[in-house]
Amino acid sequence: MLLLIFGLMVFLGVHSIRIFASDWRQQQVVRLGEGPWKGLYSVVSLMGLILIVVGFDQARANPVLIYAPPAWLQHLNIVFTLVALVLVAAAYSPRNHFKATLGHPMLAGVKAWAFGHLLAIGMLRDVVLFGAFLVWAIVDFIVSRRRDRATGVVYPAGSLTGNVIAVVAGITVWAAFAFWLHELLIGVNPLA
Repeated sequence: MLLLIFGLMVFLGVHSIRIFASDWRQQQVVRLGEGPWKGLYSVVSLMGLILIVVGFDQARANPVLIYAPPAWLQHLNIVFTLVALVLVAAAYSPRNHFKATLGHPMLAGVKAWAFGHLLAIGMLRDVVLFGAFLVWAIVDFIVSRRRDRATGVVYPAGSLTGNVIAVVAGITVWAAFAFWLHELLIGVNPLA
């Protein structure tokens, strides 16, 4: 469990620099250059992600049940995950209403993904993992929206084409995970 927590601290820590140390981040971008900063950021993020994966796998060896959710919440998580992946796709799709309305659909997607998994799984390792991501996404969303308002950021108006691209991409990735990748990568069939 300690490795999982350390991995979360590294991964979410580096992803929180803009939340808690935006000026310092900007100084480093200027000092190092944007490319090297992004490279360093990516390497540290990847290290954190690897620690999360290995730590989570180790934590599976010693399961600790905190609560036993009913089966219908597991099914509801399928819907939360679908919404989450559409929102993540919207972060990268051009001119869609999700981005125009939310500003940061990826963070909203992470919140939906984490919340759905917290509803569906009551093991300590899952509560630590998804709880950490949920808290981080909530804080980052609030800070990012405040920053947008303070700097006058306005997102482009959405379009039907942008919406369709986001929805189709999200559903496609969701289907790949639901029917194949989740079991392959995580070892759990979410549709079982």
